[in-house]
Amino acid sequence: MKVTKDMINEGLRSYLGPLKIVSFLMSRKWGIKLLLILGAFSKGKKIPGVHCDTLYIPSKNGGPAIRVRVIKPQQEKGKLPAMLYLHGGGYVLGNPDSFLSLIKQFIDTRPCVVIAPDYRKALTAPFPAGFNDCYDTLLWAKENANALGIDNKQFMVAGHSAGGGLTAAVTLKARDTQEASIAFQMPIYPMIDDRQLTPSAMAMDSPVWNTKVNAFAWRLYLSNLIKNNVEINAYAAPARNNDYSHFPPTITFVGELEPFKDETIAYVDALKNAGAKVRFRLFKGCYHGFDLFATQSLVAKEAINFTLESYAEYYDTYINV
Repeated sequence: MKVTKDMINEGLRSYLGPLKIVSFLMSRKWGIKLLLILGAFSKGKKIPGVHCDTLYIPSKNGGPAIRVRVIKPQQEKGKLPAMLYLHGGGYVLGNPDSFLSLIKQFIDTRPCVVIAPDYRKALTAPFPAGFNDCYDTLLWAKENANALGIDNKQFMVAGHSAGGGLTAAVTLKARDTQEASIAFQMPIYPMIDDRQLTPSAMAMDSPVWNTKVNAFAWRLYLSNLIKNNVEINAYAAPARNNDYSHFPPTITFVGELEPFKDETIAYVDALKNAGAKVRFRLFKGCYHGFDLFATQSLVAKEAINFTLESYAEYYDTYINV
């Protein structure tokens, strides 16, 4: 689909120029390397109103130590619920430090301790490296609950874009292994289907994240599996899962004008058909990541409010404190 300016929500149109540059850079290895360098300047960032720590935790899979940000409310005492937050970036870039403002919104809405790993990226460490880092962080948090000041009987898992894909994958593995209990998950416009067989994934020429960029990122993330002719499993691409029984309640939304639209809707339908409670919105005229790139637009504020209000509802309903 050729996305023209008049198809895009009016409040999002002024951001199109810079976002086309992002798309250009994301479709090239040198561009990803440049964005990784620029993103590194945010590492160690702190923001007022929350307590931010940086820890290095051991890998359970022979990888290097995992850099983890732990963000807590400043005034809360006693054990709090824990959220594993997995940042976006197409599996190829990003870090949790760049998402601290968003993380603070969750903490301000309902008190929790957010544990956010700076998982390995696909350009130098393809699947399963990043996925293992995220799942290892979940198990580490459970094992170190007293030191973190959290309740380890249940966790919330959340993430945007590739972080949404990792959220779906971590939740799936937790369901399969029963090593941790997930109270609810928030895979926001998740990147979950490498096959790109749906209409929105096959030919979506939209800002930020289009069909070309999507295919390039998936090739990088799955390069070891492709190179060694290994079957791509549902932990690598959660849309390949065929069993949605016993999934936790789920919150998600997606824009109408992005490659992940159809796969997100299919994921939501599969969860509902299996009996999971789901809160979902489709935002008309919106491209990928509009809530993060165009935060001052009315539609972005609507999407952020949907996320936080749904989070508060699920927290009050499913978190046992």
